[in-house]
Amino acid sequence: MDIETLRRRIDELDRQLVALISERAAAAQEIGRLKRQTDLPVYEPNRERVIFENVRTHNPGPLPDAELVHIYERIVDVMRALQRNELASSPGTASDAHQKQILKQQTGQDQ
Repeated sequence: MDIETLRRRIDELDRQLVALISERAAAAQEIGRLKRQTDLPVYEPNRERVIFENVRTHNPGPLPDAELVHIYERIVDVMRALQRNELASSPGTASDAHQKQILKQQTGQDQ
């Protein structure tokens, strides 16, 4: 197989990954809505441990587990931020107050 053929294959795989990540993001947004309705925290370390264990369990290689988990740590971090934005979209939520407190600590100013 030549480089151009392999690059076309990578481009197709990238399109599939983008679609799957977008689908995952939509599910994360819905989870954020449900968390807001039930006053659950965005950060759930036990759930994240399950996600990372699933990644290690289902990793066929060639990436080492640690590298694949590192990629997933970033994905989970972005999804958590997406959920926080979802939570912060309702004025007066605990997340909104927390974000204002962090901003005040960082800038020394009230918003």
